[in-house]
Amino acid sequence: MDGAEITPEVLPLGQDGVLVRFARAVSPQASAAVARFAAEAEGLAEEVAPALASVLLRFDPGKRTRAEVVAGAEALLAAQDWGGLDDPPPRRLWRVPVALDGPQLAEAAELAGLTEAEARAELLAAELRVRAIGFAPGMPYLGYLPEHWNIARQRDLTPKVPAGALVVAVRQLVLFPTDTVTGWRMVGRCAFRPFRREAEAPFVLSPGDALRFEAVTAGELEALEGEPLGGATCEDAA
Repeated sequence: MDGAEITPEVLPLGQDGVLVRFARAVSPQASAAVARFAAEAEGLAEEVAPALASVLLRFDPGKRTRAEVVAGAEALLAAQDWGGLDDPPPRRLWRVPVALDGPQLAEAAELAGLTEAEARAELLAAELRVRAIGFAPGMPYLGYLPEHWNIARQRDLTPKVPAGALVVAVRQLVLFPTDTVTGWRMVGRCAFRPFRREAEAPFVLSPGDALRFEAVTAGELEALEGEPLGGATCEDAA
């Protein structure tokens, strides 16, 4: 995952969308630009949805025109250079218990050039950001890990990993809300579920949130399964 050139583009998308794309490849630099733009784009549209290298502005055609949204996005883009930015400060910091005993931890560590102990230490030391929510309801893409974690996805899919599986590829971690098929390597397990169907706000995490994993044993993790947030805590980081 090399640093991609940051070349913002404003593109129409569907009947009620405008896509602001910062790069054609995913990179920490592109995601930092996305995070900055999303933080400053509040009010440009009814929905501001960050992805890994772009931001979707979804507007209500009954309230504003596409031309107005495009003009607002272009004015915001013109206000600064979007290359070489740092992430904005997070509003919330999550601490999520994890048992780093996944069946592919050893394989992932070897691909990253680490021992299992070193891999565990780095995963626990990283302060990650929720880069995007997608693929499954509430599912976070968490990044970024150090460059040596830029390991490829598997050639073959794993037919199913359980809800709460923590998987890794391309310098990112994903925490699955449900049982799913995946091409990423499973390195750990959490009792935390990022999607709560019956809750007033079913998506627990938000793009831009910071997140750190804290080690627990398999037995401790089992005891957390009955807790609403699986032992996870959230604090105001502002």
